[in-house]
Amino acid sequence: GLTLDYLIRILNAKVYDVAVETSLTNARLLSERLGNTVLIKREDEQPVFSFKLRGAYNKMAHLSAAQLAKGVVAASSGNHAQGVALAAQKLGTEATIVMPRTTPAIKVDAVKARGAKVVLYGESYSDSYEHAQKLVKKGNKAFIHPYDDPDVIAGQGTIGMEILRQHQGDIDAIFVAVGGGGLISGIAAYVKAVRPKTKVIAVQPTDSAAMVESLRAGRRVTLPTVGLFADAIAVKQVGSETFRLCQQYVDDTVLVSTDEICAAIKDVYTDCRSILEPGGAAAIAGMKKYAEKHRYRGKTLVAVACGSNMNFDRLRFVAERAVIGEAREAVLAVTLPEKAGSFRAFCEVLGPRSVTEFNYRYAGGTQAHVFVGVELSHKCETASLIRDFKRAGIAAVDLTDNEMAKLHVRHLVGGHAPGAVGERLFRFDFPERPGALAQFLRVMNGDWNITLFHYRNHGSDIGRVLAGIQVPERDAPELERFLNRIVELGYAWIEETQNVAYRLFLGLNQG
Repeated sequence: GLTLDYLIRILNAKVYDVAVETSLTNARLLSERLGNTVLIKREDEQPVFSFKLRGAYNKMAHLSAAQLAKGVVAASSGNHAQGVALAAQKLGTEATIVMPRTTPAIKVDAVKARGAKVVLYGESYSDSYEHAQKLVKKGNKAFIHPYDDPDVIAGQGTIGMEILRQHQGDIDAIFVAVGGGGLISGIAAYVKAVRPKTKVIAVQPTDSAAMVESLRAGRRVTLPTVGLFADAIAVKQVGSETFRLCQQYVDDTVLVSTDEICAAIKDVYTDCRSILEPGGAAAIAGMKKYAEKHRYRGKTLVAVACGSNMNFDRLRFVAERAVIGEAREAVLAVTLPEKAGSFRAFCEVLGPRSVTEFNYRYAGGTQAHVFVGVELSHKCETASLIRDFKRAGIAAVDLTDNEMAKLHVRHLVGGHAPGAVGERLFRFDFPERPGALAQFLRVMNGDWNITLFHYRNHGSDIGRVLAGIQVPERDAPELERFLNRIVELGYAWIEETQNVAYRLFLGLNQG
């Protein structure tokens, strides 16, 4: 039947002329944390940094000489394009790859570097796909589909074959990220034929869950839009062949958020020193979530790290969101009475907790609004922290799941303060360690009005604070003493009151 057909196709797949057998790495730290044995299948080790090479090469290696002489066509904005280009180079055929105009230059250049011809067309993958079909008809060329083709699926299936060969013991579950479904179909077809007891679980981002929704509906669903963060697996509609295989072989599904994917990128970096792309880390995020939900202990779990074509510029976003995805940071809006000493009360409630971020700007009026990030030891801590604030007469709102707050507001707290007469601005640097910020606050004179405070933990060894202090003329000697004390503590300071950026955006309007 079907199982046997795919088993034979996978056993006869030709992938090792270009692809390598990648390692199955034991993620020691992650295993320890989850209380399960976690093995990561490292497809980021492929020459094109993703698994796509396997399916593309297998499909092309099975074409006739006459077909190869005419050249091949593919549509892709990412990893499949590189796989097809490398396979074509190896087989001595010409590849034309249609990519959306929105494709980052780094990917276009990578494909050209492998000798393929690139045609930029349309805004999205579906536009490129339609244009590619025209080129196929016009030149009577073979189309290399990214997922919906038995030879492509069989090529990806060699990953399943390697996993079972590399780990001879029982495997409880294998987690695979799903876009169009080629990878999971190939792996599942092989695993279910050889070790049917092993679960195969599909992982998708909450904002591009075409396969999960199709499996629920019992038919292929087309999503109106997809989230682009995990661009490698952002597909509006899954393949018909892949859907059929998934209906038959996939045991369960799990959805993951952007923040959870970011946390998984960090986990894999910690264990393997490899930086996966969001789509590549989705399976690890899914495995963590599934294992927690089903209270897994002492099981053997495999997650496929399917690619590491990460844009360097995105790392800033990933690092910022990973702490939230790990449930290690709560983001709060705290309202304090605008009077001396309330700041100290706020610090007392925080106690020994580390503050990851502190944004405040004096705005006149009777209340002060502070945007604050706090490090947590576990998820449920946020609620009890908010209760502690309430008891101290301080109102606090949880913004941890507020997308606008996390993306924009945290960088925008500020503005001109009409009432901040006599404000002086200082930049302070101090050795970053737990409680360093609290110590700094204790040294500051409790009677001065703090009009501006900005602190962000950057994960470096230096803590940086920008503070506005309203210092009356008569307190000049007192300020001198404070600054000297700061230096004794090993902190450095620079006065920024004349800085043009301050004057334009934060200082008193100079008319």
